[in-house]
Amino acid sequence: MASATRFFASRLGIVIVGAVIGILAPLLQKLGNPGNMGICVACFERDIAGALGLHRAAVVQYLRPEIFGFVLGATLAALLFKEFKARTGSAPIARFFLGIFAMVGALVFLGCPWRALFRLAGGDLNAVVGLIGLAVGVSMGVWFMRSGYNLGRSRPTHAAVGWIVPSLMVFFLLLAIFKPSFSEGGPIFTSEAGPGSQYAPLIISLLAGLTIGILAQRTRFCTMGSVRDVILMRDTHLVSGVVGLLVVAFVMNLILGQFSPGVFGQPVAHSNHLWNFLGMVLAGLAFALAGGCPGRQLFMSGEGDGDAGVFVLGMFTGAAFAHNFNLAARPDNVATGTVGGPSPWGMAAVIVGLLVCVVLGFAMREKYE
Repeated sequence: MASATRFFASRLGIVIVGAVIGILAPLLQKLGNPGNMGICVACFERDIAGALGLHRAAVVQYLRPEIFGFVLGATLAALLFKEFKARTGSAPIARFFLGIFAMVGALVFLGCPWRALFRLAGGDLNAVVGLIGLAVGVSMGVWFMRSGYNLGRSRPTHAAVGWIVPSLMVFFLLLAIFKPSFSEGGPIFTSEAGPGSQYAPLIISLLAGLTIGILAQRTRFCTMGSVRDVILMRDTHLVSGVVGLLVVAFVMNLILGQFSPGVFGQPVAHSNHLWNFLGMVLAGLAFALAGGCPGRQLFMSGEGDGDAGVFVLGMFTGAAFAHNFNLAARPDNVATGTVGGPSPWGMAAVIVGLLVCVVLGFAMREKYE
């Protein structure tokens, strides 16, 4: 156990974990997941919200097993290495709204930080704008941290609290396996067209998710944290894993014939650069203020972290709002040559989200002697 812990804590360990993720995501795309979306935490949580009937956007409804695997894999690793610790109590309502606005920002960009990397590895140059926006948003969050921003410390709590999110994922997995019908014309929904109708076989998706969940829990892999640590501490440990992911995913896409460089008409993407940028500024700021990217929040919730679980539930809620209120962006329309992007409501939601995050950043500061 001790040698495994040392390996995963090493730079080589996190690079290898990034490389494994960089292999699995393009393979999942080859086996059926949407283009440049072998893995996208935000998109997959949106699809799950749709499958449960929380929104009725018919093209993005599917119970994505990868998400269940992320959480349950982290739970297995935490139990094995005796790191499962039920904890909660740190500004839950703030975390919930940060989750909502993180999802809104991600769906205006059409992807979370994970998908931004996979879009770039697949040749989507719009991702460069999104990644710059992510860095700006995280930089804003770091500035607030340096100014005393703090959501407070979580505290140990009853073990049952730590099992809520893992148990919820087991329930969702059972729904995905048995596909019950709760009412005529009601959930569980599965898309018949669009991204929600494109998926790898369930068992392969689940195994990939479990693998990533286990490895990411051991290495503390975090896309947002990689940017934060470079800016805040000049620490390149986490970013080494992200670079490993990007390079290996790029090579895999070349091998699998999935690399297609360009800007307009990329899969499930738009080339409205202003809102690609601002959407990811919002997402990056929200992730930084919450203490982790969407993947890291799932992994922490699998370890028993109730605060991360609240953020995850906020993201599901944000997905419902984004599609019920027409906040999510539309992809480019290749047939008509029309550039996609968010509706005026989506643009307004990004501005409101940025204002809310900035207010939280200023309001939740502590003075340290």
